[in-house]
Amino acid sequence: MQTDTIKTVAIIYPTTTNGESTGPTKPSNVSSDDYDPHLNRNVKNPTTNWQTFAHFLKASVGTGVLAMPSAFSHAGYVNGTILTLIIGLLALYCLHILINCMYILCKRQKVPYVSFSEAMNLGLKQGPPWLRCLAPIAIPFVDGFLAFYHFGICCVYVVFIAESIKQLVDEYLVVWDVRLHMCLLIVPLLLIYSIKNLQVLAPFSSAANLLLLVGFGIILYYIFEDLPPLSERDAFVSYTELPTFFGTVLFALEAVGVILAIEENMATPGDFVKPCGIMNWGMSIVLGLYVLLGFFGYWKYGDDALGSITLNIPQWDIPAQVVKIFFAITTWISYALQGYVTAHILWGKYVSTRIKNTKRHSLYELIFRAIIVLLTFACAVAIPDLSVFLSLVGSFCLSILGLIFPALLQICVQYEHGYGPLRIKLIINILLLCFGVFGGVVGTYVSILEIIAVYK
Repeated sequence: MQTDTIKTVAIIYPTTTNGESTGPTKPSNVSSDDYDPHLNRNVKNPTTNWQTFAHFLKASVGTGVLAMPSAFSHAGYVNGTILTLIIGLLALYCLHILINCMYILCKRQKVPYVSFSEAMNLGLKQGPPWLRCLAPIAIPFVDGFLAFYHFGICCVYVVFIAESIKQLVDEYLVVWDVRLHMCLLIVPLLLIYSIKNLQVLAPFSSAANLLLLVGFGIILYYIFEDLPPLSERDAFVSYTELPTFFGTVLFALEAVGVILAIEENMATPGDFVKPCGIMNWGMSIVLGLYVLLGFFGYWKYGDDALGSITLNIPQWDIPAQVVKIFFAITTWISYALQGYVTAHILWGKYVSTRIKNTKRHSLYELIFRAIIVLLTFACAVAIPDLSVFLSLVGSFCLSILGLIFPALLQICVQYEHGYGPLRIKLIINILLLCFGVFGGVVGTYVSILEIIAVYK
């Protein structure tokens, strides 16, 4: 993007008497056909395409990928491969329609950017009359789901890092309760979480991706060593186990809040959704890694595949211990990325607007971020078996955020202009809604039963 073509346009958010934003206003001096939100977006610390690509990979490849062999044990190697690709492509399609709808709404409102929640609010207002009554609750509802989901991920990450460190310390030093290891993590988490912009986090994401690459290589070395005959594994399993697979894979693949945040922070956001753009290339790599690790991990360990593949490889080998260190470091970095969404929403939209002394905003934001870290620590200490909630969070939150809301938003945005020949877009979105609702309800039900069984 040429710097001399960038126009600075203020985003006007009128406020009520209590300081709450009422959403973007609509300037009237520019035609919506001529207005390009991307050219008018003014980002304080924009990231380059490579930095954005690094963030995308790091956000999409988290601890969930280590659970893919276990997920395949709930589907079979044929079902698992096909369904992982289908779920991944559906998630990618929904991200495309979500970002495209946000762009259309920006053009209509003539503003550089609207958030996910603001897009839902505006879309519902322009959609079918019977849906417009939902517009007033759209902003707090979407913001609440996003903040809660990414907060939950951070809690799971605290547990994962602490367990990885515990396994090493138990082997060489002293046996401690996992909660003591969580206490030792508070300072490192406070330090990484004090980084408030994605541009500064970019080198961390790049380093984490290199560590992930080496870690995957070591894991695959153990997997490919003495593979049993594939005939010993199930190509298909009972359909009753598929909801658990659905929840685990959706949790592993989806990071909708972080993906939207890194797109918002790009210097050239138009490059994000091109046919050969960052999102398509990134998701292709991510899906390839997930299928590779899921398929061969299940082939190697079968039904004995544990919740994290790192628990299946020999615990006493030095390379296996190196893998644990690498994944602990990358998860520590991912904590800052996932937690960025929670802080960005809660601080940026709900807390900072109520603090009149703007000179102390930076200090207060650091304190607010410290409180979030302490809350994730408290939740992890209170429920150290948070990993059992992975499938529940994936089934419930992400079926809503990643499938249902994008489909509903496109139905509303396209309402005035039609849905194309034979109403094809309407049909596709209704099918997405049905898939999201069915998968979410069934997956949530099965996950709750599993949680009850664990805590009986």
